[in-house]
Amino acid sequence: MKISRRKKLFYCLAIVLSVIYLIWRIGWTIPWNQNFPVLLYALILWGCEVISNLTAYITITFRMLPAKRKLRLDLHHVLDSWQVPDVDVLIATHNEDRDLLEKTVNGTTYIKYPKDKLHIYICDDGNRPEIKKLADQYGVGYIGLSNNHEAKAGNLNHALSQLTSPLFVDFDSDMIPYTNFLQETVPYFQQNWLDYKNDPDHTKPLGYVQTPQSFYEDDIFQYNLFSERIIANEQDFFSRDVNVLYGKHGYTIFTGSNALFLRQAVDRVGGFPTKTLTEDFELGARIDMAGYSSFSTTKPQSAGTTPLDLKGVIKQRSRWARGVIQSCHNLHIFINPQITWTQRVILANAYFYWWSFFRRLIYIAAPILFAVWGIQVVKTNFWLLMIMWAPGYALLHLVLGDSSSKIRNERWGEVQETFFAPYLFLPVILQTLHIKKRSFQVTQKNYQRNWLDQVYMLPHLAMWLLTTYAIIVFNYGKWGSEILYGAVITFWLLMHWINLSFAVFIAMGRHVYRQQTRFPRRITGEITGIGAMETIDISDTGLSFKMKKIPETPLPLDQHLTGQLHLTDELLKKRNFRAEDQNLDLDLKIVRKIDDQGRYAAIAKPQKSSRRGWLHLVYDQHNRSVPQEYDRWKTPFDILGMNTRKRLEQVEWYLRRRFTRQREE
Repeated sequence: MKISRRKKLFYCLAIVLSVIYLIWRIGWTIPWNQNFPVLLYALILWGCEVISNLTAYITITFRMLPAKRKLRLDLHHVLDSWQVPDVDVLIATHNEDRDLLEKTVNGTTYIKYPKDKLHIYICDDGNRPEIKKLADQYGVGYIGLSNNHEAKAGNLNHALSQLTSPLFVDFDSDMIPYTNFLQETVPYFQQNWLDYKNDPDHTKPLGYVQTPQSFYEDDIFQYNLFSERIIANEQDFFSRDVNVLYGKHGYTIFTGSNALFLRQAVDRVGGFPTKTLTEDFELGARIDMAGYSSFSTTKPQSAGTTPLDLKGVIKQRSRWARGVIQSCHNLHIFINPQITWTQRVILANAYFYWWSFFRRLIYIAAPILFAVWGIQVVKTNFWLLMIMWAPGYALLHLVLGDSSSKIRNERWGEVQETFFAPYLFLPVILQTLHIKKRSFQVTQKNYQRNWLDQVYMLPHLAMWLLTTYAIIVFNYGKWGSEILYGAVITFWLLMHWINLSFAVFIAMGRHVYRQQTRFPRRITGEITGIGAMETIDISDTGLSFKMKKIPETPLPLDQHLTGQLHLTDELLKKRNFRAEDQNLDLDLKIVRKIDDQGRYAAIAKPQKSSRRGWLHLVYDQHNRSVPQEYDRWKTPFDILGMNTRKRLEQVEWYLRRRFTRQREE
């Protein structure tokens, strides 16, 4: 997005005003005469404000600066015109479910690329016979390793020691690549090699290309807030916005999967780092430090699963938090002379991000301390705040909103920070003090919710109750000017109350009725002996469809039928299907009549000869039912009200059911 000169001046003014505010805060608002605990808290609060504003300045500055990399290549033209390099595809697996892994393996076999140049390997650090059998079934390589030596990094290093292709791509076991993955990534290397050959003095070799982390199912924020069609996936903002922004300046953060690497660059830095929990983050940084550039694309080229249970999500983020802190210590990001200033700023921003959860707790507690116990950690008055704080705060947040993408707004960022804050602040502190967790397990992506998950709600509920109490106590009995003078405290209490309300709803969870994700797909076909139909959506185990001609009598339910989907020549070519996939044979059982317009839902199982084509049809290309942007017409108050109503309806249903059961007894 190109920013006009007028907007740049506007952005700079916001930064200047907020800097003036921070100087005023440290010089004139710190309660130096208070006891040591209060003074310490006041200084920590100011430090948190400094770091929060600093991260905002970094984002704004990067958006104002012109991109160093000018993309001017026709990807497919370059791929067709130049000699195609060999590519190794590595699928790392550690005790993941076979069926989950099969989808990824199947997806790699459909990648558009010369077959003699594409080499696919399952890298299994458990030496499982069933995974070796899976590799043989799909005609791909198998590289086994015993004892999970050095975790994922050791697994990949072991595989690379046996391979020689100049490029390789890394996929997690649940990340299913799209057909065009290599067509959308390999040409960047080809163009870079050409540029380097023609102008080596002004061209940095390309180390890796990162494609966005994308997911074909709803995450915990979307699902638990009944917002599957309203807000984008929580990780989309970083993958499709922030990381792309970094890549325009030659430095990208490697996010663990879906990236194409120059083998030479990885070898030069000693392979995947083994002394960190986040080998991905550290590898990307070391490649950039070694003099290579990196790049992040905007368009997802693969999709995977994301944990939906609270325990899984928290465990995953705790590992990420500890790993990034650990890697930053390993790299010595603040003093390492090998790190350029641009890269240092990016790495520092990543480091400070994981401290945002600690900062969020500090922010939540500050107004409560004053409202409930009269502890003043900011020594000032209402009118000074209106002069020194309000203009800079309002303008900075206006700028952040104006310069951000449509993927996420600032409010959702605060909600996510609030949710994770009680669980991540301690791991970050402990890792900073070099107190390590003994071991970590791979995050399980299958849903595993039980009643114990309600325990995770207690920290949010406690803070919500305390904040509610603070709002009531602070404003009770006040009139006129008293309300005005306390408006700033009330404002912050209400902001935190809203964020905590969302956090409570997220932690409350939501019952999952469907175990398989549905993908909107319009494919013509027929049901044997009944007539022609067209699919509405499909999943691993089922589909919904509409009959081309509304039958005079409803279709029989719970009766075993057969059917066939017909793939058009255009679809076969576009999605790289095999010739044998032209007609997909299915076993069907109709389970529900949707309406009187000929729409039905059915259990579907592909016949053995059609299973590979069926999986490819389901998972190739993104799930259009998952939003890519947040709905700007829905305010946080709309979503909060909707969630309140939904939860009350659930309580009403439960009480009615219990009452009915008691009467029957």
